[in-house]
Amino acid sequence: MHIIRRFFVTAFFSFFFIISVFAQEKDLNIGFLIPDRTSVAARDGALLAVKKANEQGGCDGKKFSLIIRSTAGLWGTGSKVAVSMIFDYDVLAIAASLDGRNAHLAEQITTKTKVAFVSTWSTDMTLSYAFVPWFFRVIPDDMTQGRSLLQGIAGLKEKTGDVLLVSEDTYDAKNAMGTFMKIVEKRTGNIPRQMLIKKESGTDDPGMTDFSIPAAETYLLFGTPALAAAFLEQYHHRGLTAPVFGNLSITDDRQAHTQDLSRLENVVTISPGFWFTDKGIAFQKNFRKQYGYDPGPAAAYAYDGINVIIEAVRKAGTNRNRIIGYLSGIRYEGVTGEIRFDDKGNRREQPRLMIIRNGKPSSF
Repeated sequence: MHIIRRFFVTAFFSFFFIISVFAQEKDLNIGFLIPDRTSVAARDGALLAVKKANEQGGCDGKKFSLIIRSTAGLWGTGSKVAVSMIFDYDVLAIAASLDGRNAHLAEQITTKTKVAFVSTWSTDMTLSYAFVPWFFRVIPDDMTQGRSLLQGIAGLKEKTGDVLLVSEDTYDAKNAMGTFMKIVEKRTGNIPRQMLIKKESGTDDPGMTDFSIPAAETYLLFGTPALAAAFLEQYHHRGLTAPVFGNLSITDDRQAHTQDLSRLENVVTISPGFWFTDKGIAFQKNFRKQYGYDPGPAAAYAYDGINVIIEAVRKAGTNRNRIIGYLSGIRYEGVTGEIRFDDKGNRREQPRLMIIRNGKPSSF
C-alpha cells in the first residue's frame, strides 16, 4: 500500500512538473491579420519585429511567435480567424494590416473579448468612434492626415483655393475624402469639388482610360498606388502643372516590391517618417538584408505595431488587461516616429508632409 501511494504521489508531482515546463516553454503568441496572401510586405514587417525581439532574448526566457492569418474569403472571415486566434492560440494581442471594413470585424471580436487590437494600416475614423479602451492605431488616421494635407495645400497656395478631390470608389478612400471634406467645411465653410473613380469591371485597377481631368488649382488624391499612377499618366499627358497632393495610401499597396517612388514625382503626401531618421534607415537596411527588397510604409507600420505589443508584454507581463493598460500610456520611439495614443486609441503625432524629388522622399 505504501509503495502504491508513493507511486501516485510521484506521478502526481511529475505530471505538474511536466505541465510547468511546458508552460515555461510555451511561446508568447501575437496575432497578425492581413487581407490576403499578396500582402507580403506588411507580413514581413511584422515578422522582422518578432525576429529581432527573439534575438534579444524574447521575454523572460520565452519566445514571441506571430500567428498570421488572412481575412480573404467570404464576408465575415475576419471575425472567424480573430476568434480562432484568441481561443485556439491564446494570443496576447492582435495587430492587423487591414482595410477599414475588415478591421471593423476584427475590432468587434476584440471588443467582446477585451483583447488589445492594434491597427497598422486602416485610417478609418469610425474605428475609434466606439471608444473601446483596447483599440490602438499606429498609423495616422484620416483626421490627422487631412489636417496636415490642408495645411500643406493652404501654405503652398497661401489659401485653400480650388481643390479637386479625386477618390477611388472604395470604402477606405471615400471615408478619407469625406473626412477631409468635413475639415475643409469646418475651417472655410466651403465644400471642395469631388470626383469618384470607379474600377473597370473585372479588374483591380481604377478605370481611368476614359477619364478627363477637370481644371483645378490643386489636386488631392485618395486611394491606392494604382489610382495615383493612372491619374498622373493622364495629368502628364495633358500637360497639367497644378500641384498634386495625396494621402498616405497612394504610396503603398502592401505587396512585396521595392518602392518605386519615381511614379509619384513632385507629388506631396504624408510622410511615414522612416525614410528620414537613423532608426528608420537602420530598419530599411535590416529589412532589405532579410527579404531582398526595400520596405514601404505598410511594412514600417506593421513593424511598429508589433513592436509596441512586444514592449507592452515585456513591461506589463502576459495579463491582457495589463497589456491594454500599458499601451494606453505608452511612449515608444518607433521607426515611423514617436508613438503615443489619445483617449480614443488614435496616434497623437501630427504627421509631416514629404515631396518626391528625383524618385526620393524629401521634406516638404
